[in-house]
Amino acid sequence: MTNTEPQQQSGGPRHPLLAALPDARPLAGMPTETLDKMGVEIRDVLCNLLATRTAHFASNLGVVELCLALHAEFDFQNDRLIWDTGHQIYPHKLVTGRYSQFESIRTRGGLMGYPNPAESPYDLFMTGHAGSSVSTAVGLRSGDILTGHPDRRTVAVIGDGAFPSGIVFEALNNAGASKEDLTVVLNDNKMSICHRTGAVASYLDRLRNNPFYTGLKHEVVRLLDHVPMFGDPAERLLAQMKEGVKAGLLGGMLFEELDIRYIGPIDGHNIALLRKYMNLCKEIEGPVLLHVVTEKGHGYKPAAEDPVFFHTPPAFEDRGGTPVTRGSDGCPPYTTHARDAIGEAMKRDDRVTVITAAMCQGNKLEPVREQFPERFFDVGICESHAVAFAAGQCKTGMRPIVDIYSTFLQRSYDQIFQEVVLQDLPVVFMMDRAGLTGPDGPTHHGVYDIGYMRLFPNLVLMAPGYAAELPMMLDACLAHDHPTGIRYPKASALEATHTPAPIEMGKAEWIREGDDGTIVAYGAMLEQAIEAAEKLEGELSVGVVNARFVKPIDHEMVEKSMADGRFVVTLEEGTIVGGFGSAFLESAADQRLDTRQIHRLALPDVFVEHGDRSDLLADASLSAEGIANVCRSAASNVSVG
Repeated sequence: MTNTEPQQQSGGPRHPLLAALPDARPLAGMPTETLDKMGVEIRDVLCNLLATRTAHFASNLGVVELCLALHAEFDFQNDRLIWDTGHQIYPHKLVTGRYSQFESIRTRGGLMGYPNPAESPYDLFMTGHAGSSVSTAVGLRSGDILTGHPDRRTVAVIGDGAFPSGIVFEALNNAGASKEDLTVVLNDNKMSICHRTGAVASYLDRLRNNPFYTGLKHEVVRLLDHVPMFGDPAERLLAQMKEGVKAGLLGGMLFEELDIRYIGPIDGHNIALLRKYMNLCKEIEGPVLLHVVTEKGHGYKPAAEDPVFFHTPPAFEDRGGTPVTRGSDGCPPYTTHARDAIGEAMKRDDRVTVITAAMCQGNKLEPVREQFPERFFDVGICESHAVAFAAGQCKTGMRPIVDIYSTFLQRSYDQIFQEVVLQDLPVVFMMDRAGLTGPDGPTHHGVYDIGYMRLFPNLVLMAPGYAAELPMMLDACLAHDHPTGIRYPKASALEATHTPAPIEMGKAEWIREGDDGTIVAYGAMLEQAIEAAEKLEGELSVGVVNARFVKPIDHEMVEKSMADGRFVVTLEEGTIVGGFGSAFLESAADQRLDTRQIHRLALPDVFVEHGDRSDLLADASLSAEGIANVCRSAASNVSVG
C-alpha cells in the first residue's frame, strides 16, 4: 500500500528488518541505506494497520525518518526522549521491540496508541496532551545532573502545532536561563491536527522559506566567525553588528535571544542529513533547537494531499493508491448535532461566536468556519488562551461558545475559574468527547469534567440524553446570563421517541414512572437506562429519569425518585468520585432522605484503559444488562430490608 513496497523474503517475515529488532540499539550501527529500507517497512505496517481499524496515520507517516535518525544517534535506554504529542509514537514503538505486538495497538488489552511506560523503558511519559515535552525534558536534564548522570542526553520532539502553547515558552525561558545541555527537535509540518494558525506559525514559515538563509548559511557563518572581537567601543559595536547579522541572516533570532542555539531548518526525510545535524547538536553546549521540516502523510500520496482527513481516518482499503473507506452506520454523533446547533445559533444572533483550540475538524466545525469566518476563532493548541479570550469577548457583549474536548478543557482550569465563573460571565462551554473516547485511552477519556466543573459557583452544567435536547440546551445556555456548560460523548446520539419537555434550568425530565425503583441517568447514559428498564419489564417496574442537570440538581426529582423506599440507580459516563452520583447523594443527604437505597454506577476510580466504548462501559456495569443486574440486586435488598 505504500509508494515503495518492502521486499518480502521467500518464506520469511514480511518486514524482516523490523522483525529482527530486539530493541532500538542495533540502529546505531546501520548504514543509511538500511535505515531507508526500514522506513519503507514502517510505512507498510502503518498502511496495513489502517485496513483494520481507525488510528493516527498522517502524523506517524511524517516522522518515520526522524524517528530512525534519533534512535540511530542516541541510546534512549540511557538517554532521554519525550515525544510531544504522543500520537506520533507508532514508528518509535515499531523500532523499540514492539513490532510483534503492533497489530494489537488501540485494541483492548493491546498496545496503547500513545507512549506508555508500562510497555517499554523507551517510553518515559504517557504523553497525550500537547506542549509539555520541553518542560519535562528540562526537568529530566536537571534531575540527571543532580543524581550524578550528566552524561545522559535529553531530547524533546515537539510539533509546530503544539509549539505556540504557553507552557512551551515557559519551558524555553527556563531552559535558556539554565544553560544546560538539551536538544529540542521542532518537527515542522505546517500542521497541528488541522492547519495551524497564528503568528508563531507565520514566523516558522519565514524561517523555512527564506532562500537566502537556506542557500548561504554555511558561507555566512564561516565569514562572520572570522570577525574579531576585542575591547574598544568600535570593536564592541562590530561585535554587536556581527551577532545582529547572524541572527538576521540565519533566522531563529527569537530563540537565540533566549540563549537557545537555533539550527535549521533541515529536511526531516533525509536520514543522513538528520544524523549529521543530531551529532552537531550533541557537540554544542547548552540548549539547542533543531528545526526539522517534514511532510505530514509522507510516503502515502492521499495522506500527504489531505493530512487533515488522514490524521485519524476510518479504516480503509487501498485500491491502486486510492483509499476506500468503510461505510458509516448508526445515528449521527452528538458532535454533528452540536455543530448544527452552533450554526443555527450564529444565524439567529450576531453576538454568538465559536472558539476552538486546533480542533476544527474534530469538532466538525468546518461548515461553521466557512459560513461565519469573522465569528469563528481557532486559537491553536492554547486552551487557556481560548477561555480567557472568550471572557474578553463576553465582557464586550458577545456570547462566545468555547467548543473544546473535555480532556483538553482541563488545561484551562484556572481561566475557567478566574476569568469566567468568578466574573460571572455568560460563556458557554461545549465539552465534546465527554466520557469514554474508546481506543484513545486514559489521556483522552473525558471523565473528569463533571467533578472539576460542578465545584464552581455561578456555573450551570447540563448534559443531553438524546439528540433533540442538544440544540434546546444550547438555546437555553445562550439565553442565560451566567456561565454554562454542556457535556456530550463521542457516540451516536439517541433519537427520542417522545416529545421532549422544554428545558427549564435545574429541572429533570421523567421518561417513565416505576413502582419498584428508578434509574436516574445523566446525559447519554439515558439510552442504556431505557434499554435496562425495558429488559426488566414483567420482572420489575422501574422508572427512568433524564436528569439533564448536575448543577443545579433537581432536588424535587431526587425526593420523588426515592419516595416509598424505592431503590435508585444513578448512571453517568464519568468518574464515580465527585460526579453526578455524588451530587445526587448530597441532595438526598441535605433533604434528610434515607440514602441506603441509592446505588451509584459510574466509571471506577482508576485510569480506564483503551478499548471499545461498549466494552469499557460493560466493565463498569454501565451496559443495559449490567444496569438491569444492579436493579435486580437493589430490588432484592429492598425486599430483604
